[in-house]
Amino acid sequence: MPFQVLSSPHDHPARPVNRLMLQVLLALIPAIAIITWFFGFGLLINLTLASATALLAEAAVLRLRRRPVRPALFDLSALVSAWLLAIAVPTILPWWMVVLGSLFAIVVVKQLYGGLGYNPFNPAMAGYLLLLISYPMEMTQRLSPSIPREHMPDLLQSLQISFLRVIPPGTTWDALTGATPLDELRTKLAMGLRVDQIHSGSFWGHLTGQPWEWVSLALFISGLWLIYRRVISWHIPLAFLGSLSALAFLFFLLDPQRYPVGFFHLVSGGTMLGAFFIATDPVTASTTPLGRLIYAAAIGVIVFAIRSWGGYPDAVAFAVVLMNMAVPMIDHYTQPRVTGHKRRLGP
Repeated sequence: MPFQVLSSPHDHPARPVNRLMLQVLLALIPAIAIITWFFGFGLLINLTLASATALLAEAAVLRLRRRPVRPALFDLSALVSAWLLAIAVPTILPWWMVVLGSLFAIVVVKQLYGGLGYNPFNPAMAGYLLLLISYPMEMTQRLSPSIPREHMPDLLQSLQISFLRVIPPGTTWDALTGATPLDELRTKLAMGLRVDQIHSGSFWGHLTGQPWEWVSLALFISGLWLIYRRVISWHIPLAFLGSLSALAFLFFLLDPQRYPVGFFHLVSGGTMLGAFFIATDPVTASTTPLGRLIYAAAIGVIVFAIRSWGGYPDAVAFAVVLMNMAVPMIDHYTQPRVTGHKRRLGP
């Protein structure tokens, strides 16, 4: 008798995929509001471009594959990938790069592998890495939160920046953009400054640039809400943040003038977005409880290693995609013990 084998994510019918994805989208809204407040309307433009591109690309590929279009679009997974990519990239990125990243995420990383449940890599992070490797200057050019609010680009000016690369009159690209805390730390450490000297600048808040602290706080609270709603499990965020914090604390004790305190890493870059919204992807993450802990702890280790000694100031996308490759092996060796058997499944 033939059995129908469905792909992941596997979940109880009472919680269909579209309901889980909708809760993820809702959880991202507070961070989107805070980013828009501090960094202008560029994120809303990126969200619109990425969402439209993702939905159109998914529909086109499904039509070419002669697969049902409506169920795939309404499971909201393409929108989740689009939103994560839009949040990760700079708010002043040229419009066509947002479209290119979204196209690559949906067409190449997701649909060419078979669609939802078959993609081995996180589509949003793969799209982000394509842009980061291909266009490093544009991907590291971010709007400075220190711009006075009266000089912050409005919606029309943000559209002109995105589509025409025209900045508001009376300003320059250098005045409009600024470094992130991770960029600032890496650059000034290379110049021979100590961590306490870097943190004493007006750019820093309690431990990092204040806008990023608020964004990280919003993502952290939203992530806890996802755990409470059982959309994600606690294993991956805890192991990711725990390993990153432990390593940062250890090296801070060894050399506090070169390595910032562990909390700095938690509220900088894409840490909170990665811990609660990206590494927890039910398709590309490990599926066993022990495997999730190993998978996420390794992501934290890779993030710290690349940030401290690698070529990029942030590393969440690299760490997630690298560990996506290891998920089949992790799952193979961490199968839980079946009731009635003394040994675990697997080898």
